[in-house]
Amino acid sequence: MDQLGYVKGASIQLTKDGLSKPALPQKNAYARLVQKHHSGRFRSYLNHIAQKIQLEESSLNDSNSDVEPSLKRGMMRDALARNGLTALSYSPIKTSQLEQPALVGFEKLNEEKSQVFANRRPHERDPSIGREGNLQVEEDYSVKQHGPATDLLKVSDALGGRVTQGTSLQKSSGSEEKDEEEVWKNKHKKRNKCPANLDRADEYLTDEQFSMDLPAANARKTSHLSSGQIQGESHAAVSTSGDRKNRNKPTRGRKKNVFEAYMSMEDVAAGLKRGELIQGPLRINPKKYHEAFIPSPVIKPDGSDKETEATHESDVPEELSGTCLPREPEKGDADSPDVIIEAQFDDNDAENGQENSQTVLADDIKKLSMDTNEKVKDAESGCAQGAKQEDVSKVNNPRLLQEKFLQRTAKVVCILERKHSRAATGFIKLLADKSSELFKKCAMFSPVDHRVPRAYVSLADCPPDFMSRPEDYSSTLFICRIVDWREDSNFAIGQMAKSLGQAGEIEPETEGILTEYGVDFSDFSRDVLECLPQSLPWVIPPAELANRRDLRKECIFTIDPSTARDLDDALSCKQLPDGNVEVGVHIADVSYFVLEGTALDQVASGRATSVYLVQKVIPMLPRLLCEELCSLNPMKDRLTFSVMWKMTPEGKILDEWFGRTVICSCVKLSYDHAQSMIENPSKVFEPEELPPVSPQHTVDEIHQAVLNLHQIAKHLRKQRFIDGALRLDQLKLSFTLDKESGMPQGCYIYQYRDSNKLVEEFMLLANMAVAHQIYRSFPQQALLRRHPPPQTKMLNDLMEFCDQMGLEIDFSSAGALHKSLNETFGADSYAEARKEVLTNMFSRPMQMALYFCAGVLEDETLFRHYALNVPLYTHFTSPIRRFADILVHRLLSASLGSGRPVQMRKEAIQKQADHCNDRKMASKRVQELSADLFFAIFVRECGPLESEAMVMGVLNKAFDVLVLRFGVQKRIYCNALPLTGVRFEKVGKKPELTLLWEPETPEQEAAPQVITIFTLVEVVLTSDSGPLKYSAVLKRPGREK
Repeated sequence: MDQLGYVKGASIQLTKDGLSKPALPQKNAYARLVQKHHSGRFRSYLNHIAQKIQLEESSLNDSNSDVEPSLKRGMMRDALARNGLTALSYSPIKTSQLEQPALVGFEKLNEEKSQVFANRRPHERDPSIGREGNLQVEEDYSVKQHGPATDLLKVSDALGGRVTQGTSLQKSSGSEEKDEEEVWKNKHKKRNKCPANLDRADEYLTDEQFSMDLPAANARKTSHLSSGQIQGESHAAVSTSGDRKNRNKPTRGRKKNVFEAYMSMEDVAAGLKRGELIQGPLRINPKKYHEAFIPSPVIKPDGSDKETEATHESDVPEELSGTCLPREPEKGDADSPDVIIEAQFDDNDAENGQENSQTVLADDIKKLSMDTNEKVKDAESGCAQGAKQEDVSKVNNPRLLQEKFLQRTAKVVCILERKHSRAATGFIKLLADKSSELFKKCAMFSPVDHRVPRAYVSLADCPPDFMSRPEDYSSTLFICRIVDWREDSNFAIGQMAKSLGQAGEIEPETEGILTEYGVDFSDFSRDVLECLPQSLPWVIPPAELANRRDLRKECIFTIDPSTARDLDDALSCKQLPDGNVEVGVHIADVSYFVLEGTALDQVASGRATSVYLVQKVIPMLPRLLCEELCSLNPMKDRLTFSVMWKMTPEGKILDEWFGRTVICSCVKLSYDHAQSMIENPSKVFEPEELPPVSPQHTVDEIHQAVLNLHQIAKHLRKQRFIDGALRLDQLKLSFTLDKESGMPQGCYIYQYRDSNKLVEEFMLLANMAVAHQIYRSFPQQALLRRHPPPQTKMLNDLMEFCDQMGLEIDFSSAGALHKSLNETFGADSYAEARKEVLTNMFSRPMQMALYFCAGVLEDETLFRHYALNVPLYTHFTSPIRRFADILVHRLLSASLGSGRPVQMRKEAIQKQADHCNDRKMASKRVQELSADLFFAIFVRECGPLESEAMVMGVLNKAFDVLVLRFGVQKRIYCNALPLTGVRFEKVGKKPELTLLWEPETPEQEAAPQVITIFTLVEVVLTSDSGPLKYSAVLKRPGREK
């Protein structure tokens, strides 16, 4: 096998006239995997296996020289099996352990198919080669005909299909290979290397092809989408299936397909049932669009266990087709790594700044892959210390390696549920070829988000003078919706929706972000507004007051950010005669106004969450509810749902009460006000130091209540972390805005203080209490929130990194990790910065917390919340901004007998839970992009900005830093610095980069600077030429302060 991942040597093909000639270089699964992982370790492993097979073959040839060829081939097949490989007769059941956590899409090659395969003519063509660069093996496979190493790799192809996963056997004729090679040579002659994912479709690709790795491709109006995928969508992933063999075969007068057609829903349903497909949400890295994966998918196990099989073949209601119901993972699935989705690349992506996409992909997959060689060596050394010899052979068994050491890969074969908006912001430009027919009809839309494909848009939808003055629109943002993407086209078809304005300005950019992520920011319809109380000012009906506990005379107050308008939680703390205290958490009773089945209920469930931007909020509910009728504004009677406890001063709960109440908040405190009270316990606050206070209560009374709550919260928090909770506080950037222009005037890291912790502890306590209450009452319908453990593979990689860096971090549990983070480091500024870097790193393996319906998961151990380390948790305390909380309020009301019985089936609750999860993730991403937008504008308007930074990662010609003053991460490229040289090496296991700075004067020598992880450096953030682009530049060591 040569350095390009091709097999050289003994392959022979038969031509029509009977003469033999050497075959052209043949791609294979393990070779591609080796190249993608940038590692020669698998190569060494394959050579080892090949030598063993050669020995077996030679012994067979010597001892069985008179044996018939067919019998000899059978003996050789047995020899292969002893080495952990299987010849062409392949069974998905037999190899389920080999492929288990893998993608699926096994092409079932039974003995009959294997015989047909072996007897086919050598030049017969299989047209099912797809856009993903599927591998090809020759049809005239024979152990006798080829050398052992080549045969091994061909068998690996047969077993592995694409890379290591599927079993689709792709064929190619010698003449077609020759044509392909010529095309390949011409196309890549400037590179001196061959891309690992080259396939036949490459010879049809144009210079402007946009790489497939994602998305919004194929939002077809008339059928299920063709090629391309969208972040967050539910997909079925698989290797090429044999029943789609002729789908891409070109016919006369028709263009050959560039992409594979998707599988039909019938085939998908059958494939899922057989365990040949997996499904899950597709996640695509927004910063590295070639990096995609399906997080820890559930894969159907071997069908020999009837109970297990029944678990995975349970009926799903028709209305939930396309919705991923959470399933209980099989044994070992908790450790199941993610499946990486392979991307297709065009080598002409240089215009998009992706000049070395193939290398980047290999680097990224390399980062995700395990260090196979070291782990194999460890296993072998462990065996050598007393294990039996047959145990050593297990280490060399690729069936074990397949599951334990290799990164599973897959490709998308169908989109089950569309979740992406199919909208994108970007720019339009004229087509490059002025002589083409399309030039007079279409323009090219180039999205800002590179995960979305470029698209043809009609010139009729562009500005009237665009053809004559295209330069006038070079910096104008447009919104385009992808409406189609044909299999035979490199580009999608888009529909221009709107011109937003100039790129780099706050409002156009913000509207583009909201549109892309499907955030509904339109005005509420008349039907929705008619569901609100029409007679204003609204007063609580006497009948409603009679059904509630009246707490209006109690000292109840809110603590929120100073700018908050939607006040949905309040606190109270009353001293009892026996020395204990009565603590209350009072939450706005939004479910009183949002009645089930109304238009208001429908729009709230659709929006699912309020979206918080830097400069404004996109509310889930009309502002009359958010800011008035439901908001717990001071000195206003409001309907609430309360959880009240009788507690000892140390926070031990003696009694608990749930119920509907009515309150009247006596003051609206900000976190600053509460913090000042905590820090000054003996101070007498003057009325003018606080917001207006109700005349029924004194400032001293409120101050004492805050102090009592603070003391109890400290006990609760201490006990929570003793019980094993984890908190990872990442740096969060906040802005001060100009009141007139809305432009950022300054930014700062948000401080998480005791006043924040006070509120947090009681909100957590209320959420846990309500979770237990609704689960006791409705074990099948309770809407809960679970947090899965960290992704095992990423956590293992992090453990290995900490070991390399000499850091003693205990990863055995959430509590142990929290203790390590808070006790390992000192209190100096360097230690604090190192803690921030590690906190950022430890956040990466953490999975998202998820809403779910308790009746869908039978195993209660899966209900657990990893970070909080509690068995049951839900969201109850923010119904103004989260629809999930409204559902929980309805469940709680029903459990107390004060509300309507729960009408929703568990499947419908789960469907709503899935939607809430999706919208919460989109909201989080929009919030991040809003902060990025404002910070980029701040750098542009107020930069350059200097800051200390700490190195987070070291590459061979770049390194990543966490900018401590602003909490942003940036990559610093060595080629942007005035250096005379760069040297990368590993000192022990630690990566180290030595920078040689150019002398500032001729008398000086080149100044070296060593960069390794946790190195503290000085950086300068400067705005780049493009809109909203900024870069970090390293300061010379001598210039650091």
